[in-house]
Amino acid sequence: MNKMALVSLASVMALSVMAGCSGNEGKEAGEASKDGPTGTPTKKTFTALLDNNATFPYSKDWPIWKWLEEKTGVTLQVQTPSGKLNDTLNLTIASNNLPDLMSMPSRRDSDRFGQQGALVNIFDYLDQMPNLKKWIDKYPDEAKAMISADGKMYMFPNQGFGETNRMIWLYREDIFKKNGLTPPKTYEELYQTMKKLKQAYPDSYPLSLRFGQIPDEMYTNLSTNYGTGEDAYYDFDKKEWRYGPIEDNYKAMVEMWHKFYAEGLIPPDFLSIQTKQWQDTMSTDKAFITIDYISRVDFFNNAMKKERPDYNMQFMAPPAGLNGGKQLNPYFHYLDGGLTVASTSKNIKAVMAFMDFFYTEDGRTLTSWGKEGETYVTENGQKKFKPEFTDVTEMRKKTGLQSSRGTYTWIDYNAHLSLFSTDLQNAYKEAAKYDPQAMQPRPSFTEKENEVLSVTGQALKKHREESFAKFVLGTRSMSEWGKYVEEMNNLGVQKLVDTYKAAYKRVESTQLKANP
Repeated sequence: MNKMALVSLASVMALSVMAGCSGNEGKEAGEASKDGPTGTPTKKTFTALLDNNATFPYSKDWPIWKWLEEKTGVTLQVQTPSGKLNDTLNLTIASNNLPDLMSMPSRRDSDRFGQQGALVNIFDYLDQMPNLKKWIDKYPDEAKAMISADGKMYMFPNQGFGETNRMIWLYREDIFKKNGLTPPKTYEELYQTMKKLKQAYPDSYPLSLRFGQIPDEMYTNLSTNYGTGEDAYYDFDKKEWRYGPIEDNYKAMVEMWHKFYAEGLIPPDFLSIQTKQWQDTMSTDKAFITIDYISRVDFFNNAMKKERPDYNMQFMAPPAGLNGGKQLNPYFHYLDGGLTVASTSKNIKAVMAFMDFFYTEDGRTLTSWGKEGETYVTENGQKKFKPEFTDVTEMRKKTGLQSSRGTYTWIDYNAHLSLFSTDLQNAYKEAAKYDPQAMQPRPSFTEKENEVLSVTGQALKKHREESFAKFVLGTRSMSEWGKYVEEMNNLGVQKLVDTYKAAYKRVESTQLKANP
């Protein structure tokens, strides 16, 4: 799992032709044109390069293709990469023999290829996409996150599936109840709770993390708990860009983690722990509190229920780093990749109409739930999957819904939630209460700005991580914090902050509307 791509996402396509086109005035915007001899949708075929995933390997026989053809008349000639998607994209772009649609792993890829002239600027066609325009008005932050440094939009924005990327605190509810403990609300309470757990289980390290596997996510989680950032971040209260690792709150965080380490409350090798090692400690009473992706609720409980019926991993509200501080989780529930349109396509207008369908309620339902009567039913106004679908993974394998990243945009995540356990459903419900007021801005950078991030930003990151380790392990005294801050400033803190500030200002000044 990672925040860029935790799961392979929906491989779902649908076509719409705008109201007013081909004599279809009066049609709902986004409804497919039905110019066929029997009122069926006009047949159209587009080529598409989509990624492939071992868990949900692409299949031309997925029912989703039949349902989409019935509704929109669209057939996709799908290509999948023989290896990594990025490698195939590079070769495809270089060949200048591009499919109509291409899935991109990240906005940085679409920005690069778009500025090279390989991709269409979606803003040039926005006037022909009424549903996307309406969607942008509803989700401006998601839309702005797709704007390139040149003020264009080369990738279609998405919303919904990022919920899979949520990270939360988890705890062993059964162990807490057995020892008369309650979930801590602050780090000081966390410290006291872990001391009691260590006393009750001397061979344990009460808190364990996958620091060695996902360090960026870990630093983000910890700094968010302390009301700061792991790097350059936007302070919504002060309305300014700041650099977290030199702030007093960050120092308080480091001091607390040094205390955890010194008293044996976290593993001595906590900075290098990988997934398998972490899983073992969390399932054998060697650790009882952790931070990870929200799906770990079911991951652990389902795996342990036969061997240990009492085993109970549950959501835990994030502790506030400081007394009076906010209990917050970081905003990870977004996705960075998506679909793009080749500038060489001979079907650009039709493809744009096709993509507009995704931003209708009809398109959202189709890409989320499938076909009514075949995959889901509606009871008392609520959609529910038919009884034969009890597991999300199996549902995706059988139907093709959300099974190949690249063709999703806007989905109803309630479809997935409906197949989760009660515990995991509750975790999602509770986690939403501890969201920050907004996701951190993700401005796009120019080539010169990216150079600053690559050189100055990486130098700062390296020194930050090395210093964090030294301070926590005690090989560098906290009395040298002031010297550390000076070292960081000398490496270019202000230069990095100014770079983010300029990029953010540029995005904020970009109008989310069609080009004249």
